[in-house]
Amino acid sequence: MKSLKRYQYERYAVLCNLAYPRIFKQTRYGFDPNGQRTIANRSGKTVVRVLWNKHQEEAIIVIKGSHSVSDWLLNFALWQRSCQAFGLDYSIHAGFHFILNQESQPSHKLDTLGLSLFERTMVIASGLIENGKRITITGHSSGGAIGCVIADALEQKHPKSIKRIVTFGQPAIGGWRFKKHFNLAHKTYRICCDLDIVTFLPPLPFAYWHVGKMLWLYNGRIFENTPSVVRFSRSVVSWLIRPFSYHLMSKYIRNKDYFDER
Repeated sequence: MKSLKRYQYERYAVLCNLAYPRIFKQTRYGFDPNGQRTIANRSGKTVVRVLWNKHQEEAIIVIKGSHSVSDWLLNFALWQRSCQAFGLDYSIHAGFHFILNQESQPSHKLDTLGLSLFERTMVIASGLIENGKRITITGHSSGGAIGCVIADALEQKHPKSIKRIVTFGQPAIGGWRFKKHFNLAHKTYRICCDLDIVTFLPPLPFAYWHVGKMLWLYNGRIFENTPSVVRFSRSVVSWLIRPFSYHLMSKYIRNKDYFDER
């Protein structure tokens, strides 16, 4: 697995953050004036943005996470549903399955009724792949989770079409069969920040598994593939001792800038 470079991390993080506002001006970030297709959920709200530049090989699919009360409630659907309808031989979290399988309302003149969010994303991405693009998928929270499923389906339909997957604050997706049959672990980077509680969900040990390389951003450093138990323990200990760390002289020296020079 190649390393994730800083400029790549910053680019995907910015795009994930900008996926939430209703309006996104893609030309400000190097994409073509016509280089964006949005994919809406059952309520007509944009969930997926597909972005590209005709002069670049990489097209990027950006997927936002839970952004309504109903979306958050789906996180409590802790049972699993088969992905055979998506052409995949494993089961995933029922809430994520619902997000993928919900009917997508048209948001473009080329869109038609009757396609699910998964199907519409596959159609648009497949068209770009057939025109020579390779796909990077990035997403925040549940967006990262469903992005992994979409990427796996695209890779099966169009071998070697996926460049990388980068997720932020992503919960676990499926069971052991998912972990075993997911084909893109070597291209997947799962970014976790400090004690982000969502990255420990669902709270069912051995029923749900993560995939790919985990990069934990903690205490000014990047740790790779730190076990969840260790990550949780370090964070809790850090919280407990933090009040005492403010007594150190190094803290007083670091705060010298509060005083005016005289």
